[in-house]
Amino acid sequence: MKALGSGFGRKEKKIVKIGRNDPCWCGSGKKYKQCHEAFDRRIERIRLEGHEVPDRTIIKTPDQIEKIKKSAAINMACLDEVEKQIHPGMTTQEIDDIINDVTYGMGGVPAPLNYEGFPKSVCTSVNDQVCHGIPSEDVVLQDGDIINVDCSTILDGYFSDSSRMYMIGEVSEEKRRLVEVTKECCDLGLAQVKPWGFLGDMAEAVHTHAEENGYSVVREIGGHGCGLEFHEEPWVGYLSNRGEDMLMVPGMCFTIEPMINMGAADIYTDKENNWEVYTLDGMPSAQWEYQVLVTEDGCEVITH
Repeated sequence: MKALGSGFGRKEKKIVKIGRNDPCWCGSGKKYKQCHEAFDRRIERIRLEGHEVPDRTIIKTPDQIEKIKKSAAINMACLDEVEKQIHPGMTTQEIDDIINDVTYGMGGVPAPLNYEGFPKSVCTSVNDQVCHGIPSEDVVLQDGDIINVDCSTILDGYFSDSSRMYMIGEVSEEKRRLVEVTKECCDLGLAQVKPWGFLGDMAEAVHTHAEENGYSVVREIGGHGCGLEFHEEPWVGYLSNRGEDMLMVPGMCFTIEPMINMGAADIYTDKENNWEVYTLDGMPSAQWEYQVLVTEDGCEVITH
């Protein structure tokens, strides 16, 4: 599930001031002055320069990261199994069944199920569906289709999120190129995820490559922080430029998931179910999604 607009109800958490000799807020057991004091001071200096910076509620501790990775193992196992089984003639409900079988079989829970009323356990978006496609016995995959399967998982209260594109049978060169360039956009964006850079560094790499290839980037829907909740701050867009948007620091965990349209960027939401999003011009759309962790010297891909 994706964030529409700039916020999704993250609960505000009061930041408690810590003395230099108090235990660090990260749970390391070290004194604050020996752990995150210099880190926090660096963030504050950048904030005073006028940049958007993360507060410490966004930053994951080592223990939390390990638990998120365990959730991620289920998440990727789901998409691996879909990749093994997907074929022409398969219904998108069968994909939902696979997600349920793998997720529950490994001890997890599908995060989309009943989330704000979403009726299924995974999103299956075919051809001109941009996102939030609802699995159905009535949607049968045809030779030449492209489909995004967006899987989100909860394990012991920790969240993971990723999506992949699948090309069904013999796909046209135009659709194949869209799928491949969209993945290239994600990979180029990923290369810009570095500590003390900005989300805009990643966004510029994404939209520049998409536009150079004649495609457009969906504006209204973006990525999000993920790990302790399904959708956390920051909201992650793909149309800003280097040096803009939130500062990236070690311990931040968020998704890179641009939606790239073959035609115009304009979209609309199905008025009957209020979930499924389509391109306005009926042209195909593609999306890949990684969940990434900012590290001390770059980033780590949590899901792909």
